[in-house]
Amino acid sequence: MVKELSGKKELLYRDQRVEYWNSYERRKPGRYYHEEIARIYRFIVPPGRRVLELGCAAGDLLAALAPSYGVGVDFSPTMVAVARQRYPELKIVLGDVHELALDEKFDYIIVSDLINDLWDVQSVLENIASVCHSGTRLILNNYSRLWELPLNAVRSLGLAHPYIAQNWLTVADLENVLYLSGFQVIRKWGEILLPTWIPVLSTFCNSFVARTFPFRFAALTNFVVARPAARNQASDSQGQPLVSVIVPARNEAGNIDEILQRVPEMGAGTELIFVEGGSDDDTYQAIEAAIGNHSRRDAKLLHQPGKGKGDAVRAGFSTAKGEFLMILDADLTVPPEDLSRFYEALLSRKGDFINGVRLVYPMEQRAMRFSNLIANRFFSIVFSWLLGQPIKDTLCGTKALRKSDYEMIAANRHYFGDFDPFGDFDLLFGAARLNLKLVDIPIRYAERTYGRTNISRWKHGWLLLRMMFFALRRIKFF
Repeated sequence: MVKELSGKKELLYRDQRVEYWNSYERRKPGRYYHEEIARIYRFIVPPGRRVLELGCAAGDLLAALAPSYGVGVDFSPTMVAVARQRYPELKIVLGDVHELALDEKFDYIIVSDLINDLWDVQSVLENIASVCHSGTRLILNNYSRLWELPLNAVRSLGLAHPYIAQNWLTVADLENVLYLSGFQVIRKWGEILLPTWIPVLSTFCNSFVARTFPFRFAALTNFVVARPAARNQASDSQGQPLVSVIVPARNEAGNIDEILQRVPEMGAGTELIFVEGGSDDDTYQAIEAAIGNHSRRDAKLLHQPGKGKGDAVRAGFSTAKGEFLMILDADLTVPPEDLSRFYEALLSRKGDFINGVRLVYPMEQRAMRFSNLIANRFFSIVFSWLLGQPIKDTLCGTKALRKSDYEMIAANRHYFGDFDPFGDFDLLFGAARLNLKLVDIPIRYAERTYGRTNISRWKHGWLLLRMMFFALRRIKFF
């Protein structure tokens, strides 16, 4: 009896919403707000991906993302008819998202302003898991609870379209339901402070003010990006992947033989790629000799085509055969044996971009200058805020990611340009924009035993500051 009563209430709830959304297209409310939502989603979702939108209405947002394959689901016959006529290139499905039944996988799943209308948020999110692969990103946005009373007041004055009773989930509520449904939140933030168009003022408020303290807490809509939790992704890994370790080497002749001895064999095998960068000593010859002395290791040597560590890393990545890509500095300040931890974190999908951290354990006495230590701590605070994910050490040279993810970063590199000689920020910026999960792995940072650093603290420090301000405009205040 209780179950039957609950079912009747759910059916009534659904019918009220179908009736409401059947008349939505005639009202066409909030045009500027929806244009802003589409602009934000275009920043998050690269074009040419497989995209599913739940609650797609007339299909405008889905079409704006230029998917290679786009599927929209909506329970309003009127909205579905409009979407099919307006966007014949999209696949529009009439159906209730509570009963999602699609036998395919998507790269991005969009749930825009739908959470507020759902009868059972958790069951919908659990259904979404069936159309996710291990790299799927789920993106949700819903009205902030802080706007419940202001929106009621505006609607009572007839200045906005009326609506029926809604859920008002806080970000914490949504995080909890995502967790219960098998998803891990990657980042969360607020958007849109002024939802109506006022020349100059709207752009200033929504692109800048809404993303700064304390005004960001008053944003109209909350965005959350999540991915299938690691424990649900283990089944996607079949067999052991090949690993490629890129070793940029400039004036590091005394360290090469030890690198070949100490880098662990991981997965199906470990490919070592040395990229020699115009050394003043005999580094190139030392690498040739060491490779000959360790003939059982899969190792190769490249001449760096350009300048800077970033160029060396890109040259190595472009020739790598491995499914997992890693970077190891040739100065041996990071123990090569620790690479196995990076491998395990990638394999278990605890993270998509694994970053070494030198600032957790005590480092050896002369491992890092005091001024460099202060700068590193400063950049970690700034970039954690900038990227929307905690990142404790932006300049540790040891990093790991999947080749497929690196290829996406490289394909979108034009957005930031090519001006990072170190390669660290280039990868971090790209990973953050693609909403890869960043995970820090603490390492013990050692002193150099051969050679000296290739970093100029003042020249390169100024360059890092320039990159930081550039990223503010391209990531935070886009």
